[in-house]
Amino acid sequence: MASLNDIRSTFLDYFKRNGHQVVASSPLVPRNDPTLMFTNSGMVQFKNLFLGLEHRDYKRATTAQKCVRAGGKHNDLDNVGYTARHHTFFEMLGNFSFGDYFKEDAIPFAWELITRDFGIDKSRLLATVYHTDDEAHALWKKVGVPEDRIIRIATSDNFWQMGPTGPCGPCTEIFYDHGDHIWGGPPGSADEDGDRFIEIWNVVFMQNEQFADGTMRPLDMQSIDTGMGLERIGALLQGKHDNYDTDLMRALIEASAHASSVDPDGPKNIHHRVIADHLRSCSFLIADGVMPSNEGRGYVLRRIMRRAMRHAHLLGTKDPMMHKLVPALVTQMGQAYPELGRAQALITETLKLEEERFRTTLDRGLKLLEDELAQLPDGQALPGEAAFKLYDTFGFPLDLTQDALREKGRAVDTSGFDAAMDAQKAKARAAWSGSGEAADAAIWFDL
Repeated sequence: MASLNDIRSTFLDYFKRNGHQVVASSPLVPRNDPTLMFTNSGMVQFKNLFLGLEHRDYKRATTAQKCVRAGGKHNDLDNVGYTARHHTFFEMLGNFSFGDYFKEDAIPFAWELITRDFGIDKSRLLATVYHTDDEAHALWKKVGVPEDRIIRIATSDNFWQMGPTGPCGPCTEIFYDHGDHIWGGPPGSADEDGDRFIEIWNVVFMQNEQFADGTMRPLDMQSIDTGMGLERIGALLQGKHDNYDTDLMRALIEASAHASSVDPDGPKNIHHRVIADHLRSCSFLIADGVMPSNEGRGYVLRRIMRRAMRHAHLLGTKDPMMHKLVPALVTQMGQAYPELGRAQALITETLKLEEERFRTTLDRGLKLLEDELAQLPDGQALPGEAAFKLYDTFGFPLDLTQDALREKGRAVDTSGFDAAMDAQKAKARAAWSGSGEAADAAIWFDL
């Protein structure tokens, strides 16, 4: 069975053989985009190349990019651990062309890698194309996909945009059919949200520029940007239907089980899953220079840490546990990402201190929560003011309170919470000023 480390190498080696420069993952704190809290896709580090604002000594590249989605538009925090495919941290494999090759190479590259190097059964694959993209449709037919397995999609699912204006274009997505014993319909159908057809790769054809007045013209430099989630393709190649059953995630789940002396597959399995996922995002964020704080990126990190630490608490551990799992993570991922090993002492110390600090407030906060619930009729939502008090006094982020209530079948009055939070947010917004590189540069320049 190919490990996730093998699969990552196979992908990068394939594109290296095909003339691509293997480029290291950029940090999780974007260097070139102050609007973005964390790097959330492979193309972020190449944005200026796609826009023609920057030139390098290569025109095709391939990467395994570490990504975090835990805030803003891509906020999956509530689903992490509870579903088969949600993560706060994941790796995105990608190949990129900056005005070099286009559709006629990108589609055969994808097909050859998936069917030959990864050995995936061709009859299980289908492709979607944007409904007006006859060129992509013809190319899929040419590589051998039957016409009834090439689906035209008329929605934004198959049309990618960098923003309201700027580069955009149609995309083609590759799906794997797990078979009719699993519920779900093909992409574009009424029951497409089922688990039968799983998207494994998205190939974007960056061919147009969108203007504010709604017009569009072809880009001078037509480019390729692709993204394939390593955890997804890993689950598929390892014969699993759940990303948390892959070898890498399984090793972290077992490390959590060992540290807590709680069965990895018993009724408390969900806690191990959350811890395994959050351990990765916390450790990689710390390795990239983010430290827990009460604003901006540091606040998101603290939220993820505390969520993991509450799940460690639910496993019944009496002492801080998260820091004990760092060696398992470094064993699994340290070779591909040497920054983990370099920062191991800092990651360990930061997790330990944060968990010690949080454990004292956790018991008091959970007691306050119990007191508040005792005064409410069965099933009634927790008032927003109570949730805000937990946040303000005990550092309980809203999602932590929601997570604690989830097991009791209760919800939170979020509009009440939002109202209490608004004043706080205005203050935090004023304090967070993007990636900070411009400010850093000014300080260095003065020195």
